[in-house]
Amino acid sequence: MADLDAVKDRTDQVVDDWTQVLLEASHRIHAHPELGFEEHHAHDVLTTVLEDAGLDVTRGAYGLPTAFSARAGGNGPTIAVLCEYDALPGIGHACGHNIIGTAGVGAGIAAATVAEELGGTVLVLGTPAEEGGGGKIVMAERGAFEGVDAALMVHPAGVDLARFGAIAVQQLEVTYHGRAAHAAAAPQAGRNALDAAVLGYVNVAALRQHIRPDERIHGIFTESGHAANVVPERTAASWMVRSPSVRGLEKLKARVLACLEAGAAAAGCTMEHHWLDPAFADMVDNAPMIERYGANLARTGRTLVDPSDLRAIVGSTDMGNVSHVVASIHPMIAVSPPTVAIHTQDFVRYAGGPEGDRAVVDGAKAMAATIVDLWAEPGALEEAQAAFAADRESGRATGSPTI
Repeated sequence: MADLDAVKDRTDQVVDDWTQVLLEASHRIHAHPELGFEEHHAHDVLTTVLEDAGLDVTRGAYGLPTAFSARAGGNGPTIAVLCEYDALPGIGHACGHNIIGTAGVGAGIAAATVAEELGGTVLVLGTPAEEGGGGKIVMAERGAFEGVDAALMVHPAGVDLARFGAIAVQQLEVTYHGRAAHAAAAPQAGRNALDAAVLGYVNVAALRQHIRPDERIHGIFTESGHAANVVPERTAASWMVRSPSVRGLEKLKARVLACLEAGAAAAGCTMEHHWLDPAFADMVDNAPMIERYGANLARTGRTLVDPSDLRAIVGSTDMGNVSHVVASIHPMIAVSPPTVAIHTQDFVRYAGGPEGDRAVVDGAKAMAATIVDLWAEPGALEEAQAAFAADRESGRATGSPTI
């Protein structure tokens, strides 16, 4: 059996050797934010680094121009490292995906240097459009995770957390149709589509009192009329519905839709709705993999914290869908003080600063060491897969990449 500590020391050294390249890549991506499915610059930066490291790279993988895959190793267990690199509209890398992408590439390069020796295969997947587009879901549907034994990634935050409170979510677009009329001369001739939207919003506001404390509903009006003296004949709204599980999401979606339809009925209007695909599933973190990742993160001087000890970070990610088809983890790595929230301008600064740089290096080392464990520690991968099977049997993991 390989001396795992010695092997991890070697993968750490590989990350150190590539640090300058990784940080330059992180800074270039941070300075050039791109929206989902438009990440051509980030795609080219990361694939060039992987090619320079000698991995077998496929650009524009799985029919997505800004996706990629890179592979190294033999015929043994395949461990996938996932990279994200899209930004948010108007605020850039406020989620720190420049860190996710470069830490994943660093972990892949380090693991590749010992893959054949340990009898494993490392697969680095570039997954576009996490911020709403669901690139991982599209890639899963097109076979990206076939033959993959485990998957992992790290996400920036204000604390080193074992898990991200990633709950299921689906977006809803609603359009109300009424009848235009002069608001002063003949209001009785109109049917106010804005009233329909407002009543639907108020209904949802009332519903919020009677849903689970870990469920979320939020929406905005995207179209509300054009002139105050004309009864609006068309309005529109955009909603997001979230629940801790896929099953809970389906139930909550029906209740939300009933609220919105009631608004249309009360105002004498009609309503059209469209649930946007893909829906994001909840994240099912693999406990044995988290345990090993935590031990490996400690080698960098960090301490992994269980989110139950803190106020949990709640959101949604398409990594949740991946966790329903393969044993997966999505830990958070500290980039900022705990008081700084992601998706803020302050977090943009930390993601591109020294704290973000340290997270790239530490995240790459911890993930590479965890891959080493899954390849070479007796029983480690089997334990992870047994836990995944148990999650599927209990219903926590559905085995389906989509809802």
